[in-house]
Amino acid sequence: MDESEDVPKDFIKLKSEKLSVDEVSELVVSPYCGAVSVFIGTTRNNFEGKKVIHLEYEAYTSMAESEIKKICRDVRQKWPTIKHIAVHHRLGVVPITEASVIIAVSSPHRAESLEAVTYCINTLKASVPIWKKEIYEDEYSWKENKECFWANSKK
Repeated sequence: MDESEDVPKDFIKLKSEKLSVDEVSELVVSPYCGAVSVFIGTTRNNFEGKKVIHLEYEAYTSMAESEIKKICRDVRQKWPTIKHIAVHHRLGVVPITEASVIIAVSSPHRAESLEAVTYCINTLKASVPIWKKEIYEDEYSWKENKECFWANSKK
């Protein structure tokens, strides 16, 4: 394969269906890369001593996709050797143990892809308009990300 046939791509998806780690990681595989780093954020069954039943996510979809595209551009500026980036986020109900977000990045070497995955999840949580509601046994709570700049601006 000629490298011009394997141009860097960004794969961004917000969807209500179950996310697939295999699907997301396969999107970023490249014969020019020796590393694929993956982050999987899953729903846990507890928060501060409360039993979590499930999570629910809502998003301002067009703005969220635009912000994720900006994150991908930033990644490519910071780590020019990054080949492909995939960011899939689930919307709606996410049961315990299922993935809410999967991020995969490929690069020739592991250091860049590991750093880029960390940057992607931290920046996503800080800047992308996706909101999480934790459903407990007898109540619920909208959660703000501690990284989120607009949530902390009024404190």
